[in-house]
Amino acid sequence: MSWNTQGLMEDAVMSSTRAIHFDREGQLEVAAFYYKEAARILEFAASESEDTVSRESWLKKADEYKGRALALEETQERQKVAAQVTPQSETQKSLYKCKFLFRQALDEDEAGNTDEAVDLYTQAVELALSMKEKADDEQQQEKLRSLATDALERAEKLRGILPKTEEKASPSSPVQPKLSPVAENTAANITVRATAASASRVKPQLHRGSSAHLKVTGQDTYTKEEKLVLLQTSKINGKEYVPFMSVDLGERFQLTIPFTDRDGELALSPKQRRDFSRWARPDEIFSEPKMVIGQQVDSFSIKQTVVSDCSFVASLAVSARYERQTGRHLVTSIIFPQNSRKQPVYNPFGKYMVKLHINGVPRKVIIDDLLPVGRHGELLCSYSTNRGELWISLLEKAYMKVMGGYDFPGSNSNIDLHALTGWIPERMAIRTSEPDFNADSLYETLLRQLDLNNVLVTVATGEMSDAEADRTGLVPTHAYAVLDIKKVNGVKLVQLKNPWSHVRWRGNYSELDTKHWTPELRRTLNFDPNSAAMFDNGVFWIDYDSILRFYDVFYLNWNPGLFRCTYCIHQSWNAGTGPVKDAYNIGENPQFCLKLDAGVTGDVWILLTRHITQIQDFKENREYITVLVYKNEGRRVYYPSDPAPYIDGVRINSPHYLCKLKIQENSSRRYTLVISQYEKMHTINYTLRAYASCPFSLSKIGSPYQHTQKVTDGKWEGATAGGCGNHPATYPNNPTYQMRLDSSHNNNQILLDLKGPKKYQIGLDVVCVTANDQNAPGVFRKKSSGPFRSGFVVMEMDDVPAGTYNIIPSTFLPCQEGPFFLTIKSSCPISLTRLR
Repeated sequence: MSWNTQGLMEDAVMSSTRAIHFDREGQLEVAAFYYKEAARILEFAASESEDTVSRESWLKKADEYKGRALALEETQERQKVAAQVTPQSETQKSLYKCKFLFRQALDEDEAGNTDEAVDLYTQAVELALSMKEKADDEQQQEKLRSLATDALERAEKLRGILPKTEEKASPSSPVQPKLSPVAENTAANITVRATAASASRVKPQLHRGSSAHLKVTGQDTYTKEEKLVLLQTSKINGKEYVPFMSVDLGERFQLTIPFTDRDGELALSPKQRRDFSRWARPDEIFSEPKMVIGQQVDSFSIKQTVVSDCSFVASLAVSARYERQTGRHLVTSIIFPQNSRKQPVYNPFGKYMVKLHINGVPRKVIIDDLLPVGRHGELLCSYSTNRGELWISLLEKAYMKVMGGYDFPGSNSNIDLHALTGWIPERMAIRTSEPDFNADSLYETLLRQLDLNNVLVTVATGEMSDAEADRTGLVPTHAYAVLDIKKVNGVKLVQLKNPWSHVRWRGNYSELDTKHWTPELRRTLNFDPNSAAMFDNGVFWIDYDSILRFYDVFYLNWNPGLFRCTYCIHQSWNAGTGPVKDAYNIGENPQFCLKLDAGVTGDVWILLTRHITQIQDFKENREYITVLVYKNEGRRVYYPSDPAPYIDGVRINSPHYLCKLKIQENSSRRYTLVISQYEKMHTINYTLRAYASCPFSLSKIGSPYQHTQKVTDGKWEGATAGGCGNHPATYPNNPTYQMRLDSSHNNNQILLDLKGPKKYQIGLDVVCVTANDQNAPGVFRKKSSGPFRSGFVVMEMDDVPAGTYNIIPSTFLPCQEGPFFLTIKSSCPISLTRLR
């Protein structure tokens, strides 16, 4: 496209002409959009022009267009308020509550939960009869009477009051009781025995799986340490979110009065506070609230407003796309209450439960249905353009509650999608200048896997200048949902959605592009640029080359269903354990052994998730974590770079880090996984989870050492700075310590840790003075720590017989003076004395 002044003026005239046309036709929203578009182009042309007279004229006309656009938007808001559906009457609200109770009772009835069903039927009867007396409308009275009759008869039959004249319905078929007229006052004669939900539910438990089909390859129950970690990270931003367990499926959603969250109202963002009028329930805004309108959710209906959660709204959009493409519930399945088909339903009592994957496990989030409303009756949260549809607003409220309120600093779609779905997060930075970035391979992966519905994808822009943002139509540091990817005759295209539901790309393959949209391309993609130009819904096509140029990162969340097996471990890493940086010693870092059976092949993905408990972690996150993978036969690693890691993880300040292993026939069978931080400042809690297409085991590498002795006053000084064994005249003068192993076994384990000045190469020798069992297989005369190392050396010895041993720390060269620290750890009791 040409960006010269003449071309800009032609675009401005076209936009203003369209604006006037739609203004006359009364299509106010579309007209306002084109007035603003014309104003934007004129302002951009003025900034590029050196003609003072033309510049002033264009700016004046731009102000006129913006003024008209504002007036149209205000008129539209007034019309919306005027057209507002009358809120439900108290009788209507009660009828909704009765129907909700009756449907919940039917679900319990079908499931064979007799006591719960009778309880709910009776509640429906009592509420219907009490409201029938207050209802003025005869039609409403008849509906309430009929519902009470149906509920009462079924309750009586379940309690054995009526003769059983019909067969019990099977759990797989709907309950359709044969009803007969029943006197209304017999409701008082029913005796209901309420039982705890847990009595008829599955025994509550925590589970290591992240998806129902995945086989847990290890002990399913948690250790005390793991339970403590999950307990400590259940409190997020001052509120508690306990792990979601099977007993929570028995949560009660019917109440005597509308539910109000005991945690209070959510904090509002500055933009919300500016326009805020009140908190309102759905039945105060809509005449017929529904959780989902139609058979499936629709990504095109999702609209972000003034909450700065574009990555979350983009996550909702790609999840809705998945549900529509596959017919499988993904995010709608995490909303409760649900009907017998496991679909979320509107609850007139105002209580909802949402299951979010946070801090290593699914967690239970309880919210009410109070939503922020502005001065003109507009919702000040994300919502559905399908009037009365609630799933978007309620999911956002649940997530914003966990994140500390609507005043949310923002995250990224990896974090948000993992919370919503539990799908495996992966970050793919767009770095075209880096040699290991393969743009073609990435595109082919996205094209293939998105078509298979194996992955959810969003893409985010980086920083850009105001002029560049204005020219391209892109929003800086903003997340977009990836709705589709197509390759037509070699042209690589991506369909994106701006969560704002307006403001679109203006470059190649946009609706403004008259050059690239060939008739064949239009037919293949079923896209008409002229029709698309009539209204901005935030959805647009963009070529992949422009993605690489203007966008910063792809966020991919992979379906756990790609794997067969999983296992996770929840742990805590104390800030005081080990050195602050992993520059020379990682021996005290958390380490794990990944073991695979001989001959198996496949993929193993390792996901490290740092638990977050404060909103400050999002605002100023300084914890940079990663996973290092070593081919070390599953043994503990001490030196970070000797040998070099098989996979050297990149330290990032995101809560999630993913690394991948490809297991082939000749691959190692054991790996050591090391958790690493750039700079350890705080104690962190984390979850290490593995997914694999083949059987595996994942276990923490523990310490066999129960006893410790330390030398904190060691020195190489004067004659005692004797150097290594290459200097026989001075080597015997080195400091020498005698260690006695008090054990009845010959399989003792010893760890020696020597620290000294970094400018010296240092090492250790261990000489056997006497072994209690001279015939033990582990008897040796002398062992060395190996190559001398700068400032730090570790020596591990296995199967050491009980006895007496001399330990000689030394520098490589004589006359290298300085202090040293020697730590001795043993699996058996030890005594230590200094000989020299």
